[in-house]
Amino acid sequence: MKAEILKINPDHIDSEQMNRAGEILKQGGLVAFPTETVYGLGGNALDAQSSEKIYRAKGRPSDNPLIVHIADMEHLFPIVEQVPQKAVRLAEKFWPGPLTMIFKKTDMVPFETTGGLESVAVRMPDHPTALALIRAAGGYVAAPSANRSGRPSPTTAEHVAEDLGENIDLILDGGMVGIGIESTIVDFTEQIPTVLRPGYISLEMLQECIGEVKMDKGLLASDSKVRPKAPGMKYRHYAPKAPLSIVEGPEECVIDKINSLACEVIGSGDRVGIIATDETFERYPQGIVKSIGTRGEEETIAHNLYEVLREFDQLDVAAIYSEAFHTPKMGQAIMNRLLKAAGHTVITVL
Repeated sequence: MKAEILKINPDHIDSEQMNRAGEILKQGGLVAFPTETVYGLGGNALDAQSSEKIYRAKGRPSDNPLIVHIADMEHLFPIVEQVPQKAVRLAEKFWPGPLTMIFKKTDMVPFETTGGLESVAVRMPDHPTALALIRAAGGYVAAPSANRSGRPSPTTAEHVAEDLGENIDLILDGGMVGIGIESTIVDFTEQIPTVLRPGYISLEMLQECIGEVKMDKGLLASDSKVRPKAPGMKYRHYAPKAPLSIVEGPEECVIDKINSLACEVIGSGDRVGIIATDETFERYPQGIVKSIGTRGEEETIAHNLYEVLREFDQLDVAAIYSEAFHTPKMGQAIMNRLLKAAGHTVITVL
C-alpha cells in the first residue's frame, strides 16, 4: 500500500495533523518528516519493534545505529547515563540544530535502536514540524534519513515516496529542506570529543565553543572491519545509480580531465553526467552538465548535492564525474558525502 502524503505548513502547525502522525508512531508505525537537514524516517525510539521496522523499510544493516530525536532538553537526561558539561554547552549553542551527540545510554533505549551499542546518538532538530511531531509522539523518535539504504538522502517528500512509498505509513510533506546534508555527529564517549561525521557545524565552530575536539581518523576512509558508532561511518552511502568519480587538482587540469573522460563515455554511445559549479558550468561543452551551486556560497553546494545526484538517476547516465569541493567551511562535510557516494573513487590530476 502506498504511503499517504500529507501536505503541511511548517509556519502554521496543524495540531490535528501532528496528533494523527504522532498516534501512528505511538502505535508502532513509521512516519517520514522534514527536518532542517534531510527528511527523516521516524519510529518510536523506545520500541524495539519500531526500530526493527525502520531497518526493514530502509534495507539498512541492523548494526548501523539510529539517531534518537528529542524536542525538549529535559528528555535527554532519562536516556543517557551522563551529560558532560561540554555537551551541555554545545546543546545551549547549537540545539535545536544540525548537531548529534553520542552518550552512554540507559536501559530506557533498546539495543535495536542503538545498533547493539551501549551508546546512543541524540539530536534536537531545528524544524517546527519535526519538533511538533516528536512531542505528539511522546518525546522520543528514532529517525535515520528517509531513503533506501545506500541511496542519496532525501531533501523532498517526492524523494521519500520514490524510495520508501511502499514501506511506510505516512509522509509529511513540508517542501524542500534547508541545509541538505545530515547533522554533524560528535562522540562524547571518547576522552576527547570526536567528530564522527562532519556537517554544517564545522570542527572550528565546535572548538570555538568547547575547546579541544578531534576528527575521527577514519572519517574519510572506508574500513569494513570497524563497527560503526554513528550513521554513515561504515557502509556505502548517498550513491547514485551510475558510478561516480571525483576529479581533484588544479581547476584547469580538473576541467580538462573531466572533458576528456566525458568525451570517452559519449564516444562509446552512452550519456555522461558532470557536476560543476556556477563558475565552471560553461566550461563543459559535452555531456549533461549540472551546476551544484557556487563556491562563493558553499551552503548552496551542500543544499543541492543529493538533489543533483537523484536528477542524474532520472536521466539514465552511464557515468558521473564531479569536481572536488574543498571549500573553507563545509568542504569536509561535502567531500565526506561525495567520497561515500563515489565509493572513494578519486582521480587526481596535476
